[in-house]
Amino acid sequence: MLSYRVTKFGQPLEAATAADPVPKGTEVLLKVTGCGVCHSDLHLWDGYFDLGGGKKLPVGGEDRLPMTMGHEPAGEVVALGPDAKGVKLGDRRVMFPWIGCGTCAFCKAGDEQLCNKPQALGITRPGGYADRIMVPHSRYLLDYEGVPTDLACTLACSGLTAFGALKKIGKLGDGQPLLIVGAGGVGMAGVRLAKLVTGVAPIVADIDDKKLSAASQAGASETINTTAPDAVKRLLGMTGGVVAAIDFVGSESSFQFGQASLRKGGKLVVVGLFGGSFTMPIPMLPFRNITLTGSYVGSLSEMQELMAHAKAGHVQPIPLTRRPLADVNQVLQELKAGKIVGRVVLTP
Repeated sequence: MLSYRVTKFGQPLEAATAADPVPKGTEVLLKVTGCGVCHSDLHLWDGYFDLGGGKKLPVGGEDRLPMTMGHEPAGEVVALGPDAKGVKLGDRRVMFPWIGCGTCAFCKAGDEQLCNKPQALGITRPGGYADRIMVPHSRYLLDYEGVPTDLACTLACSGLTAFGALKKIGKLGDGQPLLIVGAGGVGMAGVRLAKLVTGVAPIVADIDDKKLSAASQAGASETINTTAPDAVKRLLGMTGGVVAAIDFVGSESSFQFGQASLRKGGKLVVVGLFGGSFTMPIPMLPFRNITLTGSYVGSLSEMQELMAHAKAGHVQPIPLTRRPLADVNQVLQELKAGKIVGRVVLTP
């Protein structure tokens, strides 16, 4: 098998070859047919998340390297462990990557993505920046018949993350505007899914006019460039304040824009992991009656629900670009520089 691995944080991924792994027990080996490139991979590549004020949250020490990233893989079953059931050779499947320990309270409640001992593909287990990937059990494999591979694999993170965040908003009605901050890969998925989940087309804010143009084409009701000095004033004048905002960036400036855009009783859902910190006068929370909450990817049941929507034709693709796996380092650099519109899918 061929894989591209992080061997030193912040340095180019290195190609490595090894014998194909042999599945044991319930394991299933798949030939990777596509793997989306997620912005969070930049943090895994750097080796830390930015907590603001010069503080960093390490993703682990050098002892966890080499590491094969890639948590949006789709593939074809090529080998089965002796106890594997539910799939057969040749089946094409998308992988739910947010695997937990299986025994903790989160896992037993169906929220494996919140497990404190995660076994996530591309994060703690080898991921999809390779031509082979091992999955511990067939329950994490989803049939995507009728859905293009490039779209199907992005549902495992960008689609699921957007879906999970939008479900925390729920249904909205006339006069209840929704704001999406950030029109990157996950934000664009949010634009595509917003009307399906909430019933309203979102207002989209970003710093990049090209991304705002793409958001308009994807169904945004209005767009706002947040670099304009009167951006918040314009939004408040347009809406009187939004009922809900989802921050798909997670930076200090995107957070501040999102919370400043809320009307009384509004909710801000923070998804992005760009980094930083925020401060807010505590009395303003009760005075404004606002809710601040986080949202981390989604559950296996939500992934199954999302895939059912996709197979029914309810999920329109975000802008997708197919690139060879060998371009992985160039793609990561382009993503870091903010040059990617939509999602890049790497293909071995």
